[in-house]
Amino acid sequence: MSNLVTVTIDSGVATIAMDDGKANVLSHAMWDELEAAFDQAEEAKAIVVLKGRAGIFSGGFDLKEINKGVENALFLTSRGSKMARRILSFPTPVIAVSTGHCIAMGAFLMLACDYRIGAAGEFKVGLNETIIGMTMHNFGIELARYRLPLNYFNRCVINAEIWSPEDAMPAGFYDRIAPVEGLDKAVEMAAQTFAQLDMTAFNGTKNKSRKAFLELLDECIEADLIAP
Repeated sequence: MSNLVTVTIDSGVATIAMDDGKANVLSHAMWDELEAAFDQAEEAKAIVVLKGRAGIFSGGFDLKEINKGVENALFLTSRGSKMARRILSFPTPVIAVSTGHCIAMGAFLMLACDYRIGAAGEFKVGLNETIIGMTMHNFGIELARYRLPLNYFNRCVINAEIWSPEDAMPAGFYDRIAPVEGLDKAVEMAAQTFAQLDMTAFNGTKNKSRKAFLELLDECIEADLIAP
């Protein structure tokens, strides 16, 4: 479909792969293509595997676009929040595969997914906003509060601690770790497990259990469009 995101649908699984040749920055172009990719997966009623390129899942927002001005920064951030919110309510399971570094908005996408597999190795995982001079947006704070263990929340969100993949699992970013050479097998096993579910029941339970949380996130998305 494009040169930033590819979609492959096979046996009920839609593999959505981000690859900009660099850090998989989340630009307007990347959001356009991710939205179109999830449209394809939803139309096919497929389980989704969201992955990055070798060595990196995503380094977060495209800072060149963030730095174009407040209005552009707010809009780009809002698009990221809406994509994460879509994943949180997506009708079929979304399996994220962190193929390496997973930072900032990349980590938020990871937190939004139903099952998260991280590559073992010398990779960095975490929310670095307060390191790079960004005050965390309301959406990010609430998503982190929802998905991260309470005893890690301050360390991740306020203190901006960065984790190894192994330490990122108890911190709440990943559900399991696999060696790089074993990622495909781990994904296959996860997809097979999810395929056993009744998707109507999965969708109903997922969205019913998150109803109040999703409403809170909608309020955050609106609040985050107001310049600080």
